[in-house]
Amino acid sequence: MPLSFRAVSSIAVAVAVFGAAAPVQVLAQAQAAPASLPYDARRGVFSFSSGLEGSLPAVVQVTTLGQSRGPSSDGGDPKPYASGSGVIVDAAEGIVITNNHVVEGGRKFTIDLTDGRLFDATLIGADKATDIAVLKIVPDGRPLNLRQVQTVDSDTLRTGDLAFAVGYPLGLDQTLTMGVVSGLNRSGLGDAVEDYIQTDAAVNSGNSGGPLLDSRGRLIGINTSILSGGFGGGNDGIAFAVPTRIMLYVADQLRKNGEVKRGSTGAIFGSLNAERARELNLRIVRGAVVADVAPGSPAERAGLRHNDVITRIAGRPVANAGSINATVGIAAPGSDLSVVYLRGGREATVSLPVEMTTEAPVVIGASAVAAYGATVRDSDGGAQVSAVEAGQPFAQAGLIAGDLITSINGATIKDSRAAARALQSASGAVDVTVTRNGETEKLTLTI
Repeated sequence: MPLSFRAVSSIAVAVAVFGAAAPVQVLAQAQAAPASLPYDARRGVFSFSSGLEGSLPAVVQVTTLGQSRGPSSDGGDPKPYASGSGVIVDAAEGIVITNNHVVEGGRKFTIDLTDGRLFDATLIGADKATDIAVLKIVPDGRPLNLRQVQTVDSDTLRTGDLAFAVGYPLGLDQTLTMGVVSGLNRSGLGDAVEDYIQTDAAVNSGNSGGPLLDSRGRLIGINTSILSGGFGGGNDGIAFAVPTRIMLYVADQLRKNGEVKRGSTGAIFGSLNAERARELNLRIVRGAVVADVAPGSPAERAGLRHNDVITRIAGRPVANAGSINATVGIAAPGSDLSVVYLRGGREATVSLPVEMTTEAPVVIGASAVAAYGATVRDSDGGAQVSAVEAGQPFAQAGLIAGDLITSINGATIKDSRAAARALQSASGAVDVTVTRNGETEKLTLTI
């Protein structure tokens, strides 16, 4: 859509905000503002620049290059095909955090600094489940003289806090926008490990991977996606950022191991809603319901059962199944998570271990099959998906709860055991056909 710009004089704004009749009174009040307010007495304006300016040099533009596949492909020279933003978190090592979707599929990466210098970068690692990637700036003999952001614990955030998004949107140079923290612990928006910060600071294409800062210029999250109601996919005031609580764990794992090693509990969760709450005779609508527990899993050993309702995990309230997936997704294998749950209207607490998955990817239970993060049960006409675990192969393939699996690699599937046998003998890219809301969908499972 065409961009339109409208200039408004500062005098007109002042009159509209404060009223034309009392300019002297406004000025007197402003000059008497407490020192704690962001007031620049020398210029006579309110400004957050003093807190933010130190962080802006740490915000960089990330360009991803890959092989052109068009008819004009020029040998092996990689072409720019994706651009986003990033933020330097370790100046001494040249470490830049960005989004996985900014660097995905790239062969070469460049970092454009605010002072005009351009550097190559290498990919240390990327994590699709959290959409976080780590790049390292490659020294070329020039002094780096990099700046880094200060990071703050995102668990200290409160709805209503000011938030500033910084990046390189829509082909523009570095741009800063202001809003508030509109909500916390947002999840259930996709198939990832999600515990997003929601903000109304303007975030557009090109902002991906850039920082979300607090009013002191400290990093609170990495901008990753927007929710747009229009066909153009533009900003509608709903943007999401990966909080530093998740970012720091993932970045540390990528720097140490090149990948994120995740454990599992062996339980699959569904979100509690009003209909499910009525079925369970509960008077709450926030929580996660245990949909299934794998045989011999940590969840089974901990005593969790089908239809238990989780209300808190690791001391954090559970809004839905995404809250649990986000906590388990950044829990170190071998750790234990304190879980508060309801069973039959009574509250209980249990210690839930998180362990590396050593069992087969396909497990046939007494009443269900667990395969690549999905729970499949017998149903009329095929194998019904009752739950899908976020971040797992079936979730990444696009499978959702309620799907009816009708064929796998061309073989007709009549029940859950037939699905399990077909998956046990499959490898690589697996063609899965499902029926969803009366329509046939073709999915590709990568195993």
